[in-house]
Amino acid sequence: MDSDGMRDARGTRRAVPRPASGPPPMPQGPPSVAPPAERAPQASPSLAAWLDAPRPDAATGVWRFGHVPPKLATRRPKLAPASVAGAAIPLVIGIVLWSMWVQGVFPYKTVLVGLVTPDDWWYPGTLWPVDSVWQGRYALMAIDNTVFVLLLCTMGYLGSWPTLVRHWLGRWQQPTRAAATAAGAVLGLLLVFPVFDSDPLPVYTTVVVVIALLNGGWDVLGSPVAMFLVDACITLAVVVPCARWGDWLPLFRQWQAARRAGPRPKDEPAATAPPSQWPLLRAAGNTHEADLLTAEVLTGRMNDVDCARVRRAWDVLRGEGRLATFTDTVRRHGAAAWTHPSGCRDLPLRTSTHDLLAGQVRIGRCGTEEGTPAPYRGAGVALDLAALGTSLLAVGPPESGRSERLTAPVVESLALEALTGACALVAVSGPGRPAGPDGAFDVVISPGDPASPYDLHLYGETTDPDDAAAVLAECLVGDLQGFDTGRAATVLAQLLGPYQAAHGHFPAVPALRELLEGRPEAVSALLEALPPEEAPTLRRELDPWVRRTGTALDVGSVLADRLSRLDRPAFRDFLGVGAAEAGEDTERPFSLRALRHHPLRVRIDLPGHGHDEAAQMLARLVLAQFLAVARSSGDRPHFVCLVLDDASGAVTPGTVRAVQRLRSDNAGVVLGLRSLSEVPEALHGPLLGAVGCRAVFSGVTTWDGRAFAEAWGTEWVETTEVAQHTVFADQPITRAMHALRKLVTGKAVTTEAVTVRQVERERWSASELAHAVPAGHAVLSLTSVKGEHTPPLLVDLRG
Repeated sequence: MDSDGMRDARGTRRAVPRPASGPPPMPQGPPSVAPPAERAPQASPSLAAWLDAPRPDAATGVWRFGHVPPKLATRRPKLAPASVAGAAIPLVIGIVLWSMWVQGVFPYKTVLVGLVTPDDWWYPGTLWPVDSVWQGRYALMAIDNTVFVLLLCTMGYLGSWPTLVRHWLGRWQQPTRAAATAAGAVLGLLLVFPVFDSDPLPVYTTVVVVIALLNGGWDVLGSPVAMFLVDACITLAVVVPCARWGDWLPLFRQWQAARRAGPRPKDEPAATAPPSQWPLLRAAGNTHEADLLTAEVLTGRMNDVDCARVRRAWDVLRGEGRLATFTDTVRRHGAAAWTHPSGCRDLPLRTSTHDLLAGQVRIGRCGTEEGTPAPYRGAGVALDLAALGTSLLAVGPPESGRSERLTAPVVESLALEALTGACALVAVSGPGRPAGPDGAFDVVISPGDPASPYDLHLYGETTDPDDAAAVLAECLVGDLQGFDTGRAATVLAQLLGPYQAAHGHFPAVPALRELLEGRPEAVSALLEALPPEEAPTLRRELDPWVRRTGTALDVGSVLADRLSRLDRPAFRDFLGVGAAEAGEDTERPFSLRALRHHPLRVRIDLPGHGHDEAAQMLARLVLAQFLAVARSSGDRPHFVCLVLDDASGAVTPGTVRAVQRLRSDNAGVVLGLRSLSEVPEALHGPLLGAVGCRAVFSGVTTWDGRAFAEAWGTEWVETTEVAQHTVFADQPITRAMHALRKLVTGKAVTTEAVTVRQVERERWSASELAHAVPAGHAVLSLTSVKGEHTPPLLVDLRG
């Protein structure tokens, strides 16, 4: 297959680095049509509809395919019955007082009018105006109208009528609220100004009459300036409250800012095309390639893996300024462009729901309970490479859904991402529980199984004795509490360096065991095989180890005892033993260093049937080699991930420290545990702090729940406490009324004391994690490599 060099390593053009010594024969070219994959029964829309489906931006962990962002429901305060009654009672009082004023039975009405008007306007002792004085009649009308306005404002203030108006207008959004208040302002102006030969609310007339009475005549009304000021004041008195209630000023500022920003640029015709017609290519002028890919989509010669792979190639090559390479490759291969070196364009079986365009795999759905944050309420939950880049720790007993509903979907998603060139995968599974079908992986390693097509390289194909010793020390004694792995690495380095100088390669398991046991024949053979030019230096390196052999400071016996678990007949043809003893090359050993350069899919099946300790040692070996490869990969174009479904015995202080650095190395690990008790207690806190994603499944113990509760911390919540207090009256009349009320209702007179305060509570307590998580559910928290995080959410893994 032609290559554009995107995946070539060190200037080579190899297909897939299968074993360490060379690849097996590969297909000459990719298939022209994607092979059909068996899928779990589910409604699968056409590829064009899948591409055109909306994927709005959402919070971390939300399944974006077809996601509808929830409307942020603002909690509107409800009016209490006391508020309605408080508004109605002043209204009734105002009506009664106004009726008394109009009927002339208001106390001291004559005295009040006489205080603001001369006595010669009225007949003595009455409010009847003198016929010869015109001011009396107009003064009485003005006073009545003024009293009405003052009474209306007073009752409105006492009844909080403006608050009721704001509450009623608050149900409307802008600009509807502004339009409603503007209509109210227009209606108010029509009522206060005498238009259409009517004067429903004689506000304008009252103001004009008051001005005439103060000036002693109607001459001042002939001044245009005076009348303009009167009209302006009345208009402002009506418009300003409406503007405040309708929030005219913020709306005006918003419109003004939009005008300053200018008109929105018109989208190009290509940008309005649906994603199934490849609008990005059209916008860049690659119309022919866009038409070709659109035809591939519509005719069914393309699948979702092809779409994601071509899009990724477009992003990479456009960023590198190599659009000519993209154009040439698409024209020659169409949908099969940049096919995975294995020739696969899909998995033989899919059991989970994937969205490769967004890089997500769906694992469940959040509930709609009140405690669930609004952005996640009822939304699907998904994992992507950004979340796995911070590493994931899943704790749950067997059959809790940890393996079937979390680890398996993650492995399947990473295998699909590998086919697009986005990542490399190493899946480590236990005996009898493979992480997927053989056809979904490029390399399948089964130590201890004679039918295994590949072998695991014991030293990870490294040539540095110190690196090989550090990895092997983690494998052998990393789980021993109180044992210094640094001393073990030093001892191993003192042996591996001279042995490599003498034989050109590192020792196999039997030879290394003999050296660690201090057998004289093995040590003598090593000393005799040292090259003469380097013998003095290498002997100085071996002398400290020889002097400590057989003493209390000797750690070689411990290392040899641990290594004996791998020196068994079942592993005689594995871990490079056969190649080292025969002195010849073989194609079977596989090194994880191939993950640096190629998006490989590797599955390692740990041995069982009495080899439990060996399985744990192999798991530590794979984890240590992976961490070393991820740390030394440099600028790697793709993501690498290790999925360890059963990490019991594999987590050591050294690996915990290394996991913390994976985020900056574009790598991540997924660790599964049946219980945190499988990890030393001293590592519980560091392990939970090293990973960014944590999952707890139903059935964990309160001890495990306590560790997660401490890791998730606390949050501030608002609590409301209502207390009933009995009222004790001091006055006799009040006590009599209370006694009568108690006699009628049968309850003592009480008052409610409401206390609202902020308290700090655990997000999830240990007891809730142990007893309140239903079967088939998990509590999950995620963190992306950018620092975005989600609170711990209760996820239904069956949703």
